[in-house]
Amino acid sequence: MASITFWKRFGSKIIVRIDKDEEILEKVKELALKENIRLAAVQALGATNSFTVGVYNVAEKRYYANTFSGSFEIVSLTGTINTMNGEFYTHLHMSAGNDKGEVFGGHLNRAVVSATCEMVVDVLDGTVDRAYDPVTGLNLFQFQSDKENV
Repeated sequence: MASITFWKRFGSKIIVRIDKDEEILEKVKELALKENIRLAAVQALGATNSFTVGVYNVAEKRYYANTFSGSFEIVSLTGTINTMNGEFYTHLHMSAGNDKGEVFGGHLNRAVVSATCEMVVDVLDGTVDRAYDPVTGLNLFQFQSDKENV
């Protein structure tokens, strides 16, 4: 379905449909590049049959990944689209529940849609870049000056 538009824009909001067998992070990147999104908030729900999420250990400065396969409902997918060194960057977290009501989640590394994913992207007017923070080992928001935030 690569040739079919998978979103519709309403002012600063974009409604997105990600289809079966498509990978969520790939589609978010495709959207952001085509719409020139530099800063946005993301929220979504849907279904997945294969996903990998991580948990960050600050003391070790390392992510630990967990991969899940089966029938899962995406109960929450939230995060940001922004930039790092002026290039596309996204930071998303996802939680998904199985048929027993058990929910697993963390930092989203990969998720393949099993039925659909319905997403709302709220595009913000501005840019917030990221920079590596040696204390935490993470790429954190970097604000140039307080005057930009007024």
